[in-house]
Order: sequence, then C-alpha cells, then structure tokens
Amino acid sequence: MWNKNIQTFIGLEASFDEAKCVIFGAPMDSTTSYRPGTRFASSAMRQESFGIETYSPYQDKDLEDIKVFDGGDLELPFGNPRKSLDMIQETIKTILEANKLPCMIGGEHLVTLGAIEAVVEKYPDLRIIHFDAHTDLRDEYLGEKLSHASVIRRVHDIVGNGKIHQFGIRSGERDEFYWAKEHTNLNKFNFKGLQEAIEECQNYPVYFTIDLDVLDPSVFPGTGTPEAGGVTFIELLEAIIAVSKLNVVAMDINELSPVYDQSGASTALACKVLRELLLAMNKGEE
Repeated sequence: MWNKNIQTFIGLEASFDEAKCVIFGAPMDSTTSYRPGTRFASSAMRQESFGIETYSPYQDKDLEDIKVFDGGDLELPFGNPRKSLDMIQETIKTILEANKLPCMIGGEHLVTLGAIEAVVEKYPDLRIIHFDAHTDLRDEYLGEKLSHASVIRRVHDIVGNGKIHQFGIRSGERDEFYWAKEHTNLNKFNFKGLQEAIEECQNYPVYFTIDLDVLDPSVFPGTGTPEAGGVTFIELLEAIIAVSKLNVVAMDINELSPVYDQSGASTALACKVLRELLLAMNKGEE
C-alpha cells in the first residue's frame, strides 16, 4: 500500500517506515453543493509545490529537515461517498496503527468524516478544531445526510456536545447558527476565542481540520464556495502555529478547487499552508 509515490510534495522524501508524518490525497468531489473541482487539489498541489521553497522564513524551519512520507492519492470511487469514506477510514487507521501523524489533502470537506471515524476509535475523547467559512451543520442537504454541507453535523453525531470548536464561520442557514449555540463552540468571522479553545483542549487529543475557504477570496479565489469576509494568510498561519501546541493526532486541509484560479495563486497558497502546517506540527525530531 505504501510504496514510494512517483510525484511527491516538495521536500517530502522520507520512506513510510522512517516518517513521523504521512500525507495522502483524498480526491473526493461527490457532494460539492456549488462548484466542483476539489478532486484535482492534491495532484495540483504536488506539481505546483516546486514553485515554493522547502524553507519557511516564518518558522525558521525546513521541510528537508523533517521526515514526512507522501503516499500519493487514494483511488476513490466516483458517486459512492460512503465507500470513499470507508477507504479514507482504513487509510487513517493504517497510519495511526504505525504511530504516525496522518495529514490528508482533500477533496471536498466530507472527507474529514472518514478520517474522524478512524481517529475516534483510537482516541475516544477526541476534540475537533475546525477552521472554515461555513458552518457545515445542516442535518442534510437535498435529502442527503452525507454532504460537505453537513460534515460537521455528522462529526457531532460521533463526538457529541461541546467537543467541536469552529472558527472563521461566516456563512450558513439561520438554524445552523442557532443549533451551534447548543451543541458546538462556534466563533464567527475570525480566530477570536482560539486561545480559550486551545486551553480547553490542552489535555485531549485533537483533530485539526482546515477548510481553505476560511481565507478571504481576495487571496484565495480557487475554491468551490467562496465567501467574502475571510481571514488573511498571516492570520491563518498564526492560528495554525497556535493550534500546533496541542496534541494534534490527525489533520487535514481541503476545498482547494484549482480550476477556479487560472493564475495558480490559490494553489500556491494552499502549498504554502501545507508547508507551514507540516513544519508547525513537527515536534522537533530532526
């Protein structure tokens, strides 16, 4: 399953056995509610990653100094979200069983559900930190329970009340915002309240999910559901570094749709976010 990938993200040359962290792509795009195209994100990011450097001047760290394995993309079946989620779940379980940190590249945000289904088996007291423009708390979308518009609601079905911390949220139905007041910790518009959430999650394993449309579309237009009023790259970077102090046991980034930004700037930004995320989560094992 874990043969060396032919094309890897820049600087990620470790083997599976020696790696501390494993990335893989989950190119699922089955339930996108507006503009499809996220299935192309992981492959585009690998190719375009060679336009950035392995070194981060923000953190004074280099991808060449950490051990990360790039396992390539899963071959997910079109039109079968449940089977795709099952495949993601099995992949995450394999990585966790090897005592490595999984980092998944979506794909639409529904991929997070498959990952959390695996992680919660090992870490039943799991907490979730969720960056996004959208609530993702609908009980169903067009009659479907499995949707990127309902992924966090399905996660709540698994982990329960008070264990999900949401940031950057600026779009959703009124009922979703009202429902969140009783069931999640929803912080609108930005990262205000993040430090308090970090303190609450300090003694728990954490799943960290980043929907890249948390960024403002002026800097990140390449996504299926752009939403005005988002955060800047620097704000996102500072938030990632803050979350990295926690016991993050699995993570993902998702919802890049490269075809909607022909300049390539959105893909380049996503590559930079992934670089900074991997470097921040490295705990100093050189």
